[in-house]
Amino acid sequence: MLTRTRRPAKPQESSSSIEEAPSTRKRKGKPPAQCAALLLAWYDRHRRRLPWRALPGQTPDPYAVWLSEIMLQQTTVTAVKPYYENFLARWPRVNALANAPVEEVMKAWAGLGYYSRARNLHACAKAVATDHGGAFPNDEESLRKLPGIGPYTAAAISAIAFGKRAVVVDGNVERVVARLFRIETPLPAAKAEIRVRADELTPDLRAGDFAQAMMDLGATICSPKNPACSLCPLNEMCAAYKAGDAATFPRRGAKAERPLRRGAIFYLRREDGYVLVRTRPPKGLLGGMTEFPGTVWSRDFDAAQALDFAPLKAAWKRQTAQVEHVFTHFALRLDVYAASVRAGTKAPADARFVGEGELDQEALPSVMRKVIEAVR
Repeated sequence: MLTRTRRPAKPQESSSSIEEAPSTRKRKGKPPAQCAALLLAWYDRHRRRLPWRALPGQTPDPYAVWLSEIMLQQTTVTAVKPYYENFLARWPRVNALANAPVEEVMKAWAGLGYYSRARNLHACAKAVATDHGGAFPNDEESLRKLPGIGPYTAAAISAIAFGKRAVVVDGNVERVVARLFRIETPLPAAKAEIRVRADELTPDLRAGDFAQAMMDLGATICSPKNPACSLCPLNEMCAAYKAGDAATFPRRGAKAERPLRRGAIFYLRREDGYVLVRTRPPKGLLGGMTEFPGTVWSRDFDAAQALDFAPLKAAWKRQTAQVEHVFTHFALRLDVYAASVRAGTKAPADARFVGEGELDQEALPSVMRKVIEAVR
């Protein structure tokens, strides 16, 4: 077993309380202490400046860490930044978010995708405010009991916000580890082995910084395509780099083809500038979001019967452009119909008219914004 020399911890931007108990785990394979030391030294020089990331010497804000981690799930840093800054400006503390109407939270989230995250975000804020006095718990077990927090997010919050030793594995970390150890097992089957290897590499001190360093390495150097291996601080211990095939890792199994669902959507505009919308049920796909009325999305959609589902009688005209959108488990293709009715027309019981100029303030998911573009 490798013997490691302890050194005083540098100020950690991602640790407000550092555990210093020595590890008793057996470490196999690549020298973990050397890897951590090289990576942390690189991180101290090249860390990304992100709005939710504490600066060196600062104490991380658990609320900021949690908010960013939820937003960053399957979403790019570039896309998240403006949403994060808007949320933090409107609801600077978790209690403020907990007290906000869920409809307002959904509106603020609109366009970011994966809308169950927004519902869970609000539910989690309420749980933290009600059950934990407005303070996030600092251990993984307690964090995982909160709505919307799974194993990865719990580990990230525990390590980054509280300095606990936790094994944080996201897509970037999976790629780095798969290349370091040249793991031949394809994803997702390789996830268990990758986590074991990541555990071997995670140091007892500065675990939060180490997690963020691995993420930064994967995002900036150990990229999915054309990795900049010559600039990598870990290239001398990277098995895939030595073999000359780093870009081929992680291995991936064949992707299952997404089934296609079809449907029709109806854009009804009143002459006084109002548009018909409705709110989707609170649970399920796009739960609680605003949509234009339409048919059920199904594999056996019959276009000839689409107008049977129109919300009101009108001179409906099918638009030339169709709307195509890809969800996690299926692809969607929508026929778009548009019509105009006289001013003052009343909405059906399950719908409402909103000002056309106010659509941007509605909780419209991306697929519904595509409908607007198809009509315009």
